[in-house]
Amino acid sequence: MSGALRGGWAVERRTGSAGELQGPWPAPADRAGRVVAVCSVLDPAVVVGSTQRLDVVDPGRAARAGVAVAQRGSGGGAVLVAPDAQVWLDLWLPRGDVLWDDDVIRSPRWLGEAWRRVLLDLGVPDVRVHDGRAVHNAWSRLVCFAGTGPGEVVTGASKIVGLSQRRTRHGARFSSMAPLSWDPAALLGVLALDADDARRAGQALASLAVGLRGAAPSVASRRDHDVVDLVHEVFLRQLD
Repeated sequence: MSGALRGGWAVERRTGSAGELQGPWPAPADRAGRVVAVCSVLDPAVVVGSTQRLDVVDPGRAARAGVAVAQRGSGGGAVLVAPDAQVWLDLWLPRGDVLWDDDVIRSPRWLGEAWRRVLLDLGVPDVRVHDGRAVHNAWSRLVCFAGTGPGEVVTGASKIVGLSQRRTRHGARFSSMAPLSWDPAALLGVLALDADDARRAGQALASLAVGLRGAAPSVASRRDHDVVDLVHEVFLRQLD
């Protein structure tokens, strides 16, 4: 752990493969307090949800595209990650914390609100946190950003921040991610879909989500790495 503190949160910088970043975290000795991890993935990968089978990814297509496959411990659909292609923040909240809520629908609301403030600071318009149960559609069980779950953040009708949570007797790990650009074709191209399904999915998904570049004029001209660093810093300021 880095040892840095922001508003009672220990800040950790984690770099590795998608599989490594999805592994057990935080260390058992650190689970008594709040921890936030700024995650940087080294190579492209498709991360599938805990209830998905790995064969939702076509191994041949993934290999040709140079995309690894990893599985997370929380539910939801598949998401494509790559170096400097998304802002990825994991947060650990111990049971008994003032932010803790036993209701799994309400429990991520605080994190969605933190992201909402970040996006407003970046100039994203019409930002709101989704209340209530998950909203599904024909593709949401396959692709993470197709549906909208509790605490996730939308701008207009498009999802911009995805969240997932995994709860244990010690606390909850919340994973959050905002893509810099929304490109469903790149993900669909490595999934086990025939051409017709991939085409239909691409048409449906195009407007269901948006990336930071498409929603925040303030970051449109910045380099990818600079956008990621900026959003990390704006988010961490919300914790002070």
